[in-house]
Amino acid sequence: MSASTTAYRASRTTERLDALVSGVREAVGRGLPPDLTAYLVGERLAPHLGAADLLTEEQREGDPERYRQHLLHAEHDGSFSVVGIVWLPGQRTPVHDHVSWCVAGVHEGAEHERRYRLIPASSGAPARLVATEDLVNGQGTVCGFAPPGDIHRVWNGGTERAISLHVYGADISRLGTSVRRVYELPADR
Repeated sequence: MSASTTAYRASRTTERLDALVSGVREAVGRGLPPDLTAYLVGERLAPHLGAADLLTEEQREGDPERYRQHLLHAEHDGSFSVVGIVWLPGQRTPVHDHVSWCVAGVHEGAEHERRYRLIPASSGAPARLVATEDLVNGQGTVCGFAPPGDIHRVWNGGTERAISLHVYGADISRLGTSVRRVYELPADR
């Protein structure tokens, strides 16, 4: 993924971020299937979105070259990570899927998303991606998913900075990314 290359280390925390992490820890600790875990994590994330005391100024900084990821927390046992992503206008991800369940919530601005379905190669026709849904997720919107079938592209289609928080069911400080695969296949749009 073409995010800023920064050494992943948990940055400074706030009381509100600590409360969010505690809620996520409780939800993940139930040991439920990935889709249910993502739902519960989304419930814990939603009340914190848009709160002025969630992120530090440093955690709200973007990068003029590409979207920027800030590792906010990596759980000591590797069970989850919280990442803040800062999107300047026009910045986007490639089409990708993920290594684990994920919950994303828009903290500031809006995040555009196009979801895809993979059509496997058959009868001599190459594999391809079919767009299934286009969304504009505004401040406060939360969505969650679990592989397989979590193929999408995300971007800032607005004129102002956007910030989203992503909670992954993996140790992003160890893996370096939440991306399992980047898709270079033809897409219908």
